[in-house]
Amino acid sequence: MIFSFAAARQTGAGYALAAAAAAGTTLLAAPLSAFIDKANIIMLFLLMVFMVALRLGRGPAILASFASVALFDFFFVLPHLSFAVADAQYLITFLVMLAVALATAHLVAQLRQHADEAGEREQDTLALYEMARQMSGTTTESQVTDIARRFLQEVPGVQCSFWLPNDADALETLDDPYPLGDAKLARRVLTRGEPIEQVGMSGHGEALICLPLQAPMAIRGVMMIQLAGTEAIRQHHLLNAVASLVAIAVERLHYVKVAHQAEVRMESERLRNSVLSSLSHDLRTPLTALVGLADTLALAGNAGALPAQHAETARALRDQALRLTGMATNLLDLTRLSVGDQPLRCEWQSIEEVFGSALQLLAPALAGHDVRIELPAQLPLLEFDAVLLERVICNLLDNAAKHTPAGTAITLSARLEDGKAVIAVCDNGPGFPNLPALALPFVRGSGESSHPGFGLGLAICKAIVVAHGGTLELNNLASGGASARFTLPLGTPPQFEEETGEPTP
Repeated sequence: MIFSFAAARQTGAGYALAAAAAAGTTLLAAPLSAFIDKANIIMLFLLMVFMVALRLGRGPAILASFASVALFDFFFVLPHLSFAVADAQYLITFLVMLAVALATAHLVAQLRQHADEAGEREQDTLALYEMARQMSGTTTESQVTDIARRFLQEVPGVQCSFWLPNDADALETLDDPYPLGDAKLARRVLTRGEPIEQVGMSGHGEALICLPLQAPMAIRGVMMIQLAGTEAIRQHHLLNAVASLVAIAVERLHYVKVAHQAEVRMESERLRNSVLSSLSHDLRTPLTALVGLADTLALAGNAGALPAQHAETARALRDQALRLTGMATNLLDLTRLSVGDQPLRCEWQSIEEVFGSALQLLAPALAGHDVRIELPAQLPLLEFDAVLLERVICNLLDNAAKHTPAGTAITLSARLEDGKAVIAVCDNGPGFPNLPALALPFVRGSGESSHPGFGLGLAICKAIVVAHGGTLELNNLASGGASARFTLPLGTPPQFEEETGEPTP
């Protein structure tokens, strides 16, 4: 059986060893007292105290210090075998010897304690490194928490639970039928972002420590640890290190999941655009023929070549064919704008001209509304594709005209704001329902509506504005009605030389 000095320091065996070391030093020095000076005998006792402090700790070393002074006085100072002192000067010797022995015991024991703590920290660091290495290869949160639990099992009397948010942002535990604490306590720690410690649980001097899993970007959950109150302070840094490693591992898995979802969405969007582009492109040829045939029938019906009932059917067929052709054209334009295949023919020009052409095109639809134009006196030239921007304004005005009662006002305005040009269409109608999703393709304000449309107008407007480097915002006004506004970058218009009217020499 191998004797452990570390174990002896924790029991009474250390004091027995210290007493035995003092007695052994006396037996060793007794036959040498006739040949060596008493100062050298004192050195032997001090060496013994040093070795006891180094191997057995502070308590046994203090015992060895007092035993050394007593044994030196009893065996080596006249009169022998008595604690009496013939020469009073030995009292100073005893005091100095005791002081040096106690100082040696304290310093050496402290040095030994620091060495032991450094060794423990080294072991903890290696264990944390191994835990971090294992966590780097995890693919699920349950694997991360299992690794952390196995690591914390090395600490005596430790129990732990991990509370992590699920997809609904509710805290729950993983693979732990009897978790520590509860969801309410975990939510409080998560909200505050600070540790909470509860001491004296179950009447056994236990402590429940709740640590937020603070990752670089956010708090990813809560770790709850129950352990003896005496161990709570000693293991404080270790528990914080474990919580940090778990938080980093959970955050890594979170962003892996986010990246995967983003990749799936990008691939789905690419596939959708490809399908829509192919479908709309392939439909245009037969739809063009269908529109031509339907228009021929409608013209024949108008000329009286068809019965009245058939003429009405021909006109309805032409109108629906035109609507379907428009939808295919919008789909093709939307996919081209989304993937950047639609070239922009941008020129520096005045927005007033686009306002005028849009109002002229929509004159029949806007006939029942009071249209107001608001333009600043000095509006600079802007760089944009006039055809596409006219389509945006037409779509916004047409949308306002369809969904507002006759006789209400529609305002078309432009102004400068924060280094950008802001163009807005405002009305006094019921406002936008389902605001966040209205600019998505095939999304309409209401599922069933008497107004024709396929939910592509605002999506096309957004794609055109984004292609110009701007943003589209849909808002409901506090005073009632809706506001659709988009921005365009100002840029630096070209400089034109003014004509002086002087003849050229």
